[in-house]
Amino acid sequence: MQRVGFVMQLKNGCGEEYKKRHNEIWPELKALLSESGIYDYTIFLEESTGKLFAIQKTSTGNRADSIGDKAIVRKWWDFMADLMEVNNDNSPVCLPLSEVFHLD
Repeated sequence: MQRVGFVMQLKNGCGEEYKKRHNEIWPELKALLSESGIYDYTIFLEESTGKLFAIQKTSTGNRADSIGDKAIVRKWWDFMADLMEVNNDNSPVCLPLSEVFHLD
């Protein structure tokens, strides 16, 4: 198991719509995340700045690095691109974080 943390950025005023879309996450996307070894995935919003902090756990031997190749993920990125900072392919700009402390 590995914990992965990263930061993303919402555009101004998009917090409620971002929450709404994630509350209605597509079942096939949710299934792909699980099948790829991603679980216990949480996204937090710092509302005053629009910063998103995400943390996910991945299983040993996971395929999380290759999910961007899947059509359903690219479709989700396109669906979310109007709400957040994205790269040229509409993938979210993600800044990786280094774990400095953990307590079980």
